[in-house]
Amino acid sequence: MKLNTRIIIHIMGLLLLCNGSFMLLAALASGIYKDGVTMDIMLAAIVTMLFGMMAMFYTRGHKKEVKRKEGYIVVTFGWIVMSISGMLPYLFSGSIPSITDAFFETMSGYTTTGASILDDIEALPEGVLLWRSLTHWIGGMGIIVLAIAILPLLGIGGMQLFAAEAPGPGGDKLHPRITDTAKRLWLIYFGYTVLETLLLKLAGMSFFDAINHALATMSTGGFSTKNASLAFWNDQPLIQYIVALFMFLAGSNFVLSYFALTGRVKRVFKDEEFKYYFGFIVVFTIIAALGVYFRADVPVSDFHPMVFGEAESAFRHTLFQVIAVITTTGFVSADFTSWTPFLTVFFFGLMFLGGSAGSTAGGIKVMRHLLIIKNGILEFKRTLHPNAVIPVRYNQKTVTEHIVYNVVAFFVLYMLLFIIGSLVLGFLGLDFVSAVGGSASSLGNVGPALGSLNPVSNYNSLPDAGKWWCSFLMLLGRLELFTVLIVLTPYFWKNT
Repeated sequence: MKLNTRIIIHIMGLLLLCNGSFMLLAALASGIYKDGVTMDIMLAAIVTMLFGMMAMFYTRGHKKEVKRKEGYIVVTFGWIVMSISGMLPYLFSGSIPSITDAFFETMSGYTTTGASILDDIEALPEGVLLWRSLTHWIGGMGIIVLAIAILPLLGIGGMQLFAAEAPGPGGDKLHPRITDTAKRLWLIYFGYTVLETLLLKLAGMSFFDAINHALATMSTGGFSTKNASLAFWNDQPLIQYIVALFMFLAGSNFVLSYFALTGRVKRVFKDEEFKYYFGFIVVFTIIAALGVYFRADVPVSDFHPMVFGEAESAFRHTLFQVIAVITTTGFVSADFTSWTPFLTVFFFGLMFLGGSAGSTAGGIKVMRHLLIIKNGILEFKRTLHPNAVIPVRYNQKTVTEHIVYNVVAFFVLYMLLFIIGSLVLGFLGLDFVSAVGGSASSLGNVGPALGSLNPVSNYNSLPDAGKWWCSFLMLLGRLELFTVLIVLTPYFWKNT
């Protein structure tokens, strides 16, 4: 089977066109705020769109067929091509002059990790800040899901792309036609973003900050326009509660949002993953809040004012940080590594949880943990009754062995990559805590980590090789490991 390279290049061209048109939005914002970099971002948009048009023009007579192999290549290289073109606004405007730093920031944007190398975010021009938040938003729902809605216009079926973009076990389609699914999900995603922008504006944020934080929340990204992230608004609890609510929504399955909005609320509460996702957040918040209230020594300061007393402050900050880490958003309202050693390890553990399947969150995902735990418990029964057929059940349905094997393989591979990721960062000179934290955070698309990469610090201290390595880990984590790793196997490239 020969690869249909023309269609791959064609889709890349389409992605570049989409990327360039989003840059025009950033250029428009730059022009409105007169921040002096309008022409630079405009130039970046023109260059990106030119390359996109050339790619589409030269491959216009392509065979309109995307097989599985092409699907994997498009998704993996789509993300890389988007990240390379997404660097241009940073480089042209001189906001991030280094190619390594610009690539890291862009990859962190598209993979919705939210790890930054910027020491002074507030010094950046408004156009660049908006572009930074837009990279999150584009990457959040998956550039490819957007492409699924557009590809049929070109006469291309998008099922193969959907399989590669969302290889998790929860491919719950709302509608038989994949394009309709994509459009509905995008509509919900867009609607939530607009609603959050309005609520944050009403709660006291400036319009510019509100739109940037809405873009970063819904994509579970975590880039903020302030150096202190959400801690900047520690004296306005309402803002933090609004952001926490939308982080929770972004970390739950968007299909459930669709059911809730169409009046099928029972479906939401019957969903096993949602019940556990909600339960985990409640239980972990209570544990962490009690830990902060009784054990942590958090003084009242300008950075940490306790507007409604110590108990509310402990509850709010732990709720915010628990949701931020579980949904892999990575916003910061307080430094959880300074609370107690127990809570540092506790939050490190949460980095491996991840949000729901079918959400914009990264990480292993609640559903996979559920299936692994259920399968582990059933192993005891199977040991006692070796001849009995005892299947794993999820949402009252039997899960096929193939999916269970896939989930277990994913988990083993994830842990292996986490160890390799930590080893490489240790080899590059990071201390144990920073290496382990950096690897877990990059692979899980969380953002803040431990040690020198703690929530109130950034990733600028990493050596250049470390930044490239973390960018690779982010890509692996975002595209759920197999999608990227399969492209790196020699078997994949054989003409079979």
